[in-house]
Amino acid sequence: MNCWHCQRTAVATCRFCGRAVCENHVTTRPFILELLERTEPVRALVVDDAVFCGACHPRPNPVNLPELG
Repeated sequence: MNCWHCQRTAVATCRFCGRAVCENHVTTRPFILELLERTEPVRALVVDDAVFCGACHPRPNPVNLPELG
């Protein structure tokens, strides 16, 4: 697999979109693994340094999917 940015050999894939990145273009950002909704306040299990490609734009808020209901 090649890097999305420079076509060098990739070392990881973005946790958010799946794009491959090399060691020069890999960055990190927090990723929510699970929400604990039965707690007050709602809490989350988070990975602080999930691989991020820097090209995608994860949405900051949840998206409604009424067709799955």
